[in-house]
Amino acid sequence: MKLSLGQRLLLAPLRFYRRVLSPLKPQPTCRFYPTCSAYAAEAVSQRGALLGLGLAVWRLLKCHPFHPGGFDPVPPRRAHPQARPLLEES
Repeated sequence: MKLSLGQRLLLAPLRFYRRVLSPLKPQPTCRFYPTCSAYAAEAVSQRGALLGLGLAVWRLLKCHPFHPGGFDPVPPRRAHPQARPLLEES
């Protein structure tokens, strides 16, 4: 899958954070799985720059001491309500 320019621009700082800055922290601190940076990279790669960024920001807004955290994957794409199969069985 080829990434758009917007996706590549958003993924570059995430890669830098994950490869350079994150290993400098003394211990893992993310309360979610996948980590927030992995979630953001997956959301941008799968859903595009705009929606992926929105999902990543929403995830970061949930990152506070009063949220329990846990497993929180990127939500799957919803089928369009009027989508029909390409080949109908007869």
